[in-house]
Amino acid sequence: MKKTELLAPAGDMECLESAIKFGADAVYLAGNEFGMRTASKNFSYEELKKSVETAHRSGVKVYVTCNTLPRNDEIDRLPLFLEEVQDCGADALIIADLGVMKLAEKYAPKVQRHVSTQAGIVNYQTANTLYDMGAARIVLARELSLDEISVIRAKTSPGLEIEAFVHGSMCVSFSGRCLISSYMTGRDANRGDCAQPCRWKYHLYEEHREGQFFPVEENDSGTFLYNSRDLCMIGHIPELVNAGIDSLKIEGRAKSAYYVSVVTNAYRHAIDEFYENGGNSPLSPWIREELEKVSHREYNTGFFFGNEPGQVTDNGGYVRHYEVVAVCDEYKNNTAYLTQRNRFFSGDRLDVLPPDGEPFEIMVDYMQNEKGEQIDVAPHAMQKIIMPSNVEIPAGSVLRKQRSEG
Repeated sequence: MKKTELLAPAGDMECLESAIKFGADAVYLAGNEFGMRTASKNFSYEELKKSVETAHRSGVKVYVTCNTLPRNDEIDRLPLFLEEVQDCGADALIIADLGVMKLAEKYAPKVQRHVSTQAGIVNYQTANTLYDMGAARIVLARELSLDEISVIRAKTSPGLEIEAFVHGSMCVSFSGRCLISSYMTGRDANRGDCAQPCRWKYHLYEEHREGQFFPVEENDSGTFLYNSRDLCMIGHIPELVNAGIDSLKIEGRAKSAYYVSVVTNAYRHAIDEFYENGGNSPLSPWIREELEKVSHREYNTGFFFGNEPGQVTDNGGYVRHYEVVAVCDEYKNNTAYLTQRNRFFSGDRLDVLPPDGEPFEIMVDYMQNEKGEQIDVAPHAMQKIIMPSNVEIPAGSVLRKQRSEG
């Protein structure tokens, strides 16, 4: 039985390394052009080449996004970009535009072509047509139910792989085809430059009462009409696999390395548990709890089980329960050598996420700075900290602190 792939996002090199470290089978990322996330740092040609080499050393595949809808003045730059992607050794291109599909066949013939969720694939006829055009994989529209996905799987060639988003931010528009950003800010969401106006607060105005507004719902903080919940399918790995999905995709190329680490780790363990016990045991509680330790909007299961209520109308912000305070660079002789990320104190209880295994807690009893001087607080970003610990803290571990409420 072929094991379902775990596909993680990488907005920069730190995110790439985090995805690899915490168990991704493949990563998706973008070059400096033609990707749907211009807010990410993304990768130059040299960085892309390095990222592919880094991933391949760990047996991890790299998929390069080329999923914008390019205008006429951009088309002439595509052949060189596609040739560079092939030269870097990338495993696949993620493409939304049919013209780009044809160009990729000509200028990057050794690179697989995956059809992006932006293409809005919702039926087996379209899937089969794209397969006949040379697509090795389709990334399904997020609006499909598991039953609909099962039908697509049953009525398409076994040679065509199916990928679906299972976690992360959702778009209010169908398959990400949004014009709100273009109308309101001049930033085209379909060319990777979304300003996310769906997360803003809106009020209703009456045309004859200038300057007076009326909340659209029953509270005094306005309303967030377009603000979608975050998708979370961590508790439904058996259903996803049984529907015939070959690759489970985490959204988040604009997210932090910490986010990538935690979410990738959680889904890695959830998938592994499924294959170890055949889906006959409930998910270990700690795996689900991990997803509460990253910034997120309220979770739901999207459209997988029908049209679950999808909007958060009373706020546009994130739920944040934890923050990263340090990363472990090395552990030897009962001592952890840390790099600080946020302030923490002697006496704090910290939550440790190792690269492999369950999280655990430690107490900060004693700390030193690089000079060997005892300190009670680690206040400086990227400060090197020496911390004795009888509990092994593996290199690469992320140390977190629960945020105080209020």
